Amino acid sequence: MNAALIWEWIIKSVIVLLVMTGGFAYVTLYERKVLARMQDRIGPNRAGKFGLLQPIADGIKLIFKEELVPEKADKILFIAAPIITVIPALIITAVVPWGPTVHLFGRDIPLSVANINLGALYILTVTSISVYGITLAGWSSNNKYATLGGMRATAQMISYELALGMTMLGPILLAGSMSITDIVNSQQHLWFIVLQPVGGLIYLIATTAEINRAPFDMPEAEQELTAGYNVEYSGMKFALFYMAEYIKMIAISMIGASLFFGGFQGPGLSTHPWLGPIYLLVKVVILLFGLIWVRATLPRIRYDRLMSFGWKILFPLSVLNLMVTAVVVYLVGG
Repeated sequence: MNAALIWEWIIKSVIVLLVMTGGFAYVTLYERKVLARMQDRIGPNRAGKFGLLQPIADGIKLIFKEELVPEKADKILFIAAPIITVIPALIITAVVPWGPTVHLFGRDIPLSVANINLGALYILTVTSISVYGITLAGWSSNNKYATLGGMRATAQMISYELALGMTMLGPILLAGSMSITDIVNSQQHLWFIVLQPVGGLIYLIATTAEINRAPFDMPEAEQELTAGYNVEYSGMKFALFYMAEYIKMIAISMIGASLFFGGFQGPGLSTHPWLGPIYLLVKVVILLFGLIWVRATLPRIRYDRLMSFGWKILFPLSVLNLMVTAVVVYLVGG
């Protein structure tokens, strides 16, 4: 195998990991600032200018927190669960392009870690893995509240993953490819959110439930489960769960932007390819704002209603949306 190609993969992988881990830290600050503004508060403003060093201060605090392991917990699974949760969040964006192919060092370099034909299937596969970490965290803690939180997370993720999978098929049918790069390139003249408004809405709702964000944060319901599946975790193990949630927020925003909002596409891209990552960043920041806005606005819904909403409304609606899309694509293509 070409050594230059291996180094290209390594460098792009390191860039993605650094962006995701660094982005996680400052998404927490972004959320706290936006929530403070919406709730007429000041927000973090003491650690560094404008509070920019607050994520670093939080990280240092968590590093020096005492690590506790319950006496009767399954210690191997208890330690492995946070790792199993955070790894899928880090690798899921490997197939998401952050810019067009650029010509550097005498060769064409695609701005994605891996442009595979089954990119959408890869995303769905990786998202299915993360549920194991949360379930194992609840079960291995030997705590009834944690176990209930893990069971809730499992049922919730399976339920909303069906609607999510059906929704992702819409852009796949419109682009005629499962490659995320091909889907983004197909939106050069028209974003798929115009053709798939229902699909885009279902995607945003289903992914919010997938990552256990408000108003779908039932696995962490403090009033009922005293923090849920992570109640026995402290220090860096707790930080890994915290990291996984915010990295998933970035990931679903990147994927959503690529599937429905044109990804890195934008004016002047053909002459200035470096604008691609900037366009994608702007779209991700806007989608993250939407996630934060929902958290600040909507109360947590009851668990039985959460499950009913997923099975009785979102899933049938996603199937109907897929059927209509398939018929239209067939008629237009024919």
